[in-house]
Parts: sequence; structure tokens; C-alpha cells
Amino acid sequence: MDAPETPATTAVRDTGTPLVHCENAARTYGRGTGAVVAVHGLNCVVPPGARIAVVGPSGSGKSTLLHLMAGLDSPTAGRVSHPGLGVGDAERLARHIGVVFQGPSLLPPLTAAENVALPLRIDGVPEDEADTRARVALARLGLEELGRRLPDELSAGQAQRVAVARVLARRPRLVLADEPTGQLDRETGRQVLSVLLGAASELSAAVLVTTHDPRVAREVGVRWYMADGRLIQPESDDGTGGPAGPLRRSRGGEEP
Repeated sequence: MDAPETPATTAVRDTGTPLVHCENAARTYGRGTGAVVAVHGLNCVVPPGARIAVVGPSGSGKSTLLHLMAGLDSPTAGRVSHPGLGVGDAERLARHIGVVFQGPSLLPPLTAAENVALPLRIDGVPEDEADTRARVALARLGLEELGRRLPDELSAGQAQRVAVARVLARRPRLVLADEPTGQLDRETGRQVLSVLLGAASELSAAVLVTTHDPRVAREVGVRWYMADGRLIQPESDDGTGGPAGPLRRSRGGEEP
């Protein structure tokens, strides 16, 4: 039997004021006949402490949704707000939201510890405190012995974990990870995801991960599906979403 139609907002339990609230949010690139709609009128929330995987093929709109939530891009229609963060401008928003990209994007001239400390120093954190927080973040991810290494002296998995440490050192309330295991082998990817989720739990941070790999999504818990820029009915291991089986689109769409 098909799962009953359920809006995306019911995918996770309402544990407080949403960190992110998307209301009919859409993003179109270009104009006229060349316009491309990357995201169609999405409605969803990310509550505090949420663990969400957004699953879908390349080009389905996952990264665009993440960029909208992070404040890195703006919707061309609808609204994306952050009521649970209590901030409005992009600079302050960046201090509460950490973004992990598919590649580690470390600065080659800086050591691992310096890469982790740099955003803190940019935020105005005193040098000693920034260095201490960088060491703690590296230790949390099992990288305390690699702090003095340059990026080209690290394996792909180690470099990605340093990138995760760089985000977590800022103590964000929400971590948005865009295909964080996409360039890693399966075992290394599982390790990176495990340390990301574990460290976020220590910080009581919500996590949203985009992925095209169902195996990665199963490690997270709540799953949202995207196809052709539309959000499809969520599924959850704990019963907060629809049961496994054929899925209908969230309100306003037809079955895939």
C-alpha cells in the first residue's frame, strides 16, 4: 500500500523553533526561454537537533536547497528564514551555520591546525582561544597528531575530516554537509560521516547532509528525497515520516 501523503514538515519531530524554515522557496537561474528552475516551491523545516539526509541524483536540486538554507544563495520566489537562530544578516548567520563541501578546500600554505583556526580568527576570536578551539576540534575527530601537517601531506579522508573540524570549531547550531563523502571510498566515507554526526551530537548541532548514496542516507535517519527540483515525501527510520514503499510527491506534485 502506498504511504499516505505527508508534507515535508512532518519528517522530523517538532522539538523547538525551526533553525530553518523554507516557505514555497524556489530558485531559478537565467531568464526567458533559457531559464532553469533548480528548486520548485519547497516547504520544509529543520528543527533543532535534526538528522536529515537529502537524497537524489545529480541535478535534482540538493545542493541548491543546501545553499539556500545556508544563506549562500537567495530564493527567487518564496522565503527562507532562520527563526531558531535569531539572526538576519549573512555575516552573523555564517557563525551559526557550518557548511561542509564535497571537497575539503583547505588552504595549501597553512597547516591543518591553522586551517581550522583561520575562520575563528576572521570572526575576531583571540588568537590563543582560536588555537585552543582548533586543537580541541582536531582531537574530537582523532586528528590531534596531524595538526602541523600541510594539506598535501594528508590523505583524502584526513583532509575531509580537517574540513569538518574547521566547521565544528566555530560551534555551529546547524551543520549543512554537501556530499561530504562524494570523493571518498566507501569505508573512508563512512568514517567521515560517523565522526561528523558524533561531533555534531557533542555540540547539540542539527545536521543536514545531501547525498546520492542511499547507504550514506541510511546512517543519518530521516530521509528527504529530491527529483527535478521537487521535494518528495520524507521517510524516517523512527516512524516520523512515511513507511518504506512507493512514495508520492509532497503536496502539489504528482507521483514520480
